[in-house]
Amino acid sequence: MEFNVSTEIIEWRGPAPFYFIPIDEADSKIIKSVAKEYTYGWGVLYVTATIKKTTWTTAVFPKDGRYLVPIKEVVRKELGVECGDSVKMKVKLGKEK
Repeated sequence: MEFNVSTEIIEWRGPAPFYFIPIDEADSKIIKSVAKEYTYGWGVLYVTATIKKTTWTTAVFPKDGRYLVPIKEVVRKELGVECGDSVKMKVKLGKEK
């Protein structure tokens, strides 16, 4: 199952700043409906994310009715994107084999 995401990168401060790409509410509802097929616990799901030609494996998790895709620091720097920048991304549920 694959989704096209077009949104802004957000920052969520914790012990260190972390950057995420939120999946819209409609797609998040679809993901939630199939989450049991992809979860490894606590509602966290493995995904493969792609922006331009950069692909990485990560895990999304639910927050306030949406799923958040973490964007790794190395990926952010490679793409030259920061908090507030708009990105277009493909998200595929499950791990790449």
